[in-house]
Amino acid sequence: MTCIRPFPLLPVLLLLTATAALARAEPVGEVDTAFKFIGPDHKIVVEAYDDPKVSGVTCYVSRAKTGGVSGALGLAEDKAEASIACRQVGPVSVTQPLPKREEVYSERLSILFKRLRVVRMVDAKRNTLVYLTYSDLLIDGSPKNSVTAVPIDRATPIPQK
Repeated sequence: MTCIRPFPLLPVLLLLTATAALARAEPVGEVDTAFKFIGPDHKIVVEAYDDPKVSGVTCYVSRAKTGGVSGALGLAEDKAEASIACRQVGPVSVTQPLPKREEVYSERLSILFKRLRVVRMVDAKRNTLVYLTYSDLLIDGSPKNSVTAVPIDRATPIPQK
């Protein structure tokens, strides 16, 4: 008699849960920076994302996106530079206690190893959320970074883990 084993759902559910916890970027706009005869132009893109654990806070990240044939095929390596601005866009509420430091967004910048990251830090003394964007490589990351802060009203203390 053949025994059919069910597909192990626990690892898949854990992966989906971890992925769902990260913010999703929404395109806001873009500008062309260099004309490419074949393939899309080089551009700067601006994306918005809502902090998944802090409602009422949205971050805007601008970054270079490489065009041309390699960019169209997803083989280009985008530059490591990015800029971030986070703002209060509504009433702020924290859905669960926050760790002192947590990655809230990550996106691939090259086919291998390079990622753009956004990390949220809690400055409890000033009741402020600090967001840092940077890129990293498997072996050697870039020191280029950008930081922004969102002060939270003292009447709404930030719960921490």
